[in-house]
Amino acid sequence: MNKTELKDFLDEKVIQYNTLDFIETDPVQIPHIFTQKEDIEIAGFLSATIAWGNRTMIIKNSHRMMDMMGNTPYDFVMSHTEDDLERLESFVHRTFNSYDFSFFIQSLRNIYSNHNGLEAVFARNQEPHSMQKSISEFKKTFFEIPHLSRTQKHISDPLNGSAAKRINMYLRWMCRQDNKGVDLGIWKTISMAALSCPLDVHSGNVARKLGLLTRKQNDAKALKELDSQLRELDPIDPSKYDFALFGLGVFEGF
Repeated sequence: MNKTELKDFLDEKVIQYNTLDFIETDPVQIPHIFTQKEDIEIAGFLSATIAWGNRTMIIKNSHRMMDMMGNTPYDFVMSHTEDDLERLESFVHRTFNSYDFSFFIQSLRNIYSNHNGLEAVFARNQEPHSMQKSISEFKKTFFEIPHLSRTQKHISDPLNGSAAKRINMYLRWMCRQDNKGVDLGIWKTISMAALSCPLDVHSGNVARKLGLLTRKQNDAKALKELDSQLRELDPIDPSKYDFALFGLGVFEGF
């Protein structure tokens, strides 16, 4: 396929998969439960954090997180007590355990109390065509309060070579103005043009088969390469192609 044919093909796949039906099988359904901005962004952040492994289990454990917070995530973050945190002790999703969950709650309170919330922290260091520096700086802010070093692995740092798939997915959920209603688009201070396609095994494999990616590892260098290709196809909304690449890989076995 030449560039025009490839764009037409991928645009068709975006239309096919960027529909409300997508929500039923994706963790993006978790923030869709809520209507208050802070509830949406906290629910989305926690769900995206554990979004690796079996998708059914990701969704089940994300719902469990919300249940453990009384389905009022912002209120829980801001008003939790030590006793409330102890009630989280049974939670585990793969390597994300109850200590990690408790720390995330405490760090989120620090971010809302002292940094004007998640959107403000991510928006602070955005660049015209990249959120990777912003993600790296977010990680520094997130871990500025006392923590166990093991918990740091649950927030990726693109400047240390990670593709940061889960945070890029989260930013797509929060920032992308989606007229199909899948991505929530509640953050208006970050440009869609700066968003990256979440790069994982599925999107990476499909991108290589389509000639969008040559690097073999799914890392920060590969994401930069993929970004540059997708921005040529749509400089205004490059992350929309996540629906095409993911759909082709997961639902069509492309």
